[in-house]
Amino acid sequence: MEKLYHIDFDDTHGASYAILPGDPGRVEKIASYLENPRFYHQNREYTAWLGEIAGQTVMVMSTGMGGPSTAIAVEELFKTGVKNFIRIGTCGGMALPVTGGDLVIATGAIRMEGTSKEYVPVEFPAVANLDVTNALVKAAGKLGAKYHAGIVQCKDSFYGQHSPDRMPSGYELMSKWDAWIKAGCLASEMESAALYIVSQILGARAGCVLSVIWNQERERKGMSNPHCHDTELAIKTAVEAVRILID
Repeated sequence: MEKLYHIDFDDTHGASYAILPGDPGRVEKIASYLENPRFYHQNREYTAWLGEIAGQTVMVMSTGMGGPSTAIAVEELFKTGVKNFIRIGTCGGMALPVTGGDLVIATGAIRMEGTSKEYVPVEFPAVANLDVTNALVKAAGKLGAKYHAGIVQCKDSFYGQHSPDRMPSGYELMSKWDAWIKAGCLASEMESAALYIVSQILGARAGCVLSVIWNQERERKGMSNPHCHDTELAIKTAVEAVRILID
């Protein structure tokens, strides 16, 4: 096949599993947890490394930030033979029990972004694949991680979340934020809805494990609010989940 336009490679890599961070700078670190890690390709925001888990080739590729670049990554990786996707990312906690350093395994996403709306109407839910989610839960438990499994909010605007009062549509942003919290939403991030909707439509399997950086709701209420930027536990969970799926 010809090289795909955005990722700029073809189907000769041989990977059917991909671990997807957003940040290109995290790809090499994640790949170091695989056997025989090696640089594969880089184009635009898409940096890719290859390695092995249980004898099978696994790709680690960045998606960039937000839904549009994530959807393109999944579409083009699928064309090259990747059928299983696990996103590793960071998030901000929303539910009060969710604290910095915890893991959030996203069983579904609130589609408060634009990309997925150009695939299916907003009434269609963005949900993770059950097999991948169960593998992530099993892996987190095996590693002794403190994790939460449930719904996350997926947004397009980072500053719309953190500075809603200066946005002309801030009244809507704040009202919906309050609604998500009352409904039990665990955390907020930017890529899961596109990942889940695109994977669903293609017939791929997808899941998502997120490392919690902090929780602005805990800070707002004057509660302890530890900050954590170490993503090692999420990486180990994703790698172990791929191993479980392969087994």
